[in-house]
Amino acid sequence: MKEVDYIIVGCGLAGLCFAEQAKANNKSILVFDNQSQQSSTVAGGMYNPVILKRFTAVWKSKEQLDLALPFYEQLEAKLHDTFDYKLPIYRRFLSAEEQNDWFTASDKMNVGEFLSTQLIKNTNESVQADFGYGEVLQTGRIDTPQLISAYRSYLKQEDALDESGFEYEALKPTETGFEYKTIKAKHIIFAEGFGLKHNPYFNYLPLNGTKGELLTIHAPNLKIEYVLKSSVFLIPLGDDLYKVGATYEWTDKTYAVTDAGRNELLSKLDTFLKCDYTVVDQVAGIRPTVKDRRPLVGNHPEYKNMFVLNGLGTRGVLIGPYAAKQLYSFIENGNALDPDINISRFLES
Repeated sequence: MKEVDYIIVGCGLAGLCFAEQAKANNKSILVFDNQSQQSSTVAGGMYNPVILKRFTAVWKSKEQLDLALPFYEQLEAKLHDTFDYKLPIYRRFLSAEEQNDWFTASDKMNVGEFLSTQLIKNTNESVQADFGYGEVLQTGRIDTPQLISAYRSYLKQEDALDESGFEYEALKPTETGFEYKTIKAKHIIFAEGFGLKHNPYFNYLPLNGTKGELLTIHAPNLKIEYVLKSSVFLIPLGDDLYKVGATYEWTDKTYAVTDAGRNELLSKLDTFLKCDYTVVDQVAGIRPTVKDRRPLVGNHPEYKNMFVLNGLGTRGVLIGPYAAKQLYSFIENGNALDPDINISRFLES
């Protein structure tokens, strides 16, 4: 039988982040991923330390940024590819009151360092922004589809990727870990995104899932090199292409794109975009979201070598490296998990 330190089920952002954490510490891994979940590959991929609706800091934003940026830089060097595109975010102001709220927030601890105090006037005739913009600092976009594709190729070269669907009934606990068909593993990590709803070991966790749809438009006259945040995000991709997103749908849990999603995004886009454009693509995915907007990290109440890493939600590129490092330190070093992300919070409530 093949022996590994870790079986990892899922190669979205969560699984990738943990796989790389394990590999960096010379642990052997086998990743199962049949690409049945799409949230990471259809995500906007922005890392942004500020909640732009209320001008407040994202939970543990500085800690997460300090881990995430070197993490993606190391992956770029390792995989000889580019994934991290440094892009400022311009928050479009709707009123003078919003401008004042922005400058008030810029004086506050935890969030002030991420908010520029320089008001940016709009000079682009393709955009209506009468009250100008505020610039968010230390932001960018991770090309998550390219990152996951490159990492899967790397795992294949390492003979560490199994593209078959994981069969829960074939998993057998042993005194030292688990056996799965011809594999022996000390630990198993479930990082399946919304697929966790079908996992018999962790489906009791309150993973809600929200469907998100995104459009790609071609707008040759727009010519912006920043992310524009208004009622939707407008993210430059190069070659006059822009990603527009995203919707939030709590009842439909399919991956089908919808006219309703398209129309919602376009109606919001048309409130500020004043140039011609064409829609060239539309995608949908299910975000693994949790009711308290914190990840699901921890071990199974019965099988102590079985773990979950899930619920990264809308900020996966930012929180993924942090949550993966927390889990790895918990397993290998016995360090306590951050109580905000420990799944025990749901067992105790």
